[in-house]
Amino acid sequence: MTRPIRVLIAKVGLDGHDRGAKIIASFLRDAGMEVIYTGLRQTPEMVVNTALQEDVDAIGVSILSGAHNTVFPKIISLMKEKGLSDVLLTGGGIIPENDMQVLKEQGVGQLFAPGTDTNIIVNYIKEWVQKNRNF
Repeated sequence: MTRPIRVLIAKVGLDGHDRGAKIIASFLRDAGMEVIYTGLRQTPEMVVNTALQEDVDAIGVSILSGAHNTVFPKIISLMKEKGLSDVLLTGGGIIPENDMQVLKEQGVGQLFAPGTDTNIIVNYIKEWVQKNRNF
């Protein structure tokens, strides 16, 4: 029997708006995934260390502060440093389309704008994990 997909949901920086992150966490749980929610005001280092400790398949970062061009590259760098190259880094929030493309080129997975159908997010994570993780 395979274990459920494990997803870490994180809020990085000073952004205190976590309603969207909690909604996504709830939908992922309803889809049968195991969700670890870090709470507010995490650093990239805290997120990657938690991902490592919890043996997650995916990290989802919710960001509304405009710091996405700093936060995602820092997390990607730390993930590579810690050997988490087979873990999906995805997320969503207020991120301009051009920035989403640049972040994707840097190794970030698909990013989602507010209002995205939650089934799209659930299916994306399931398909990515099935294709990229061995379990």
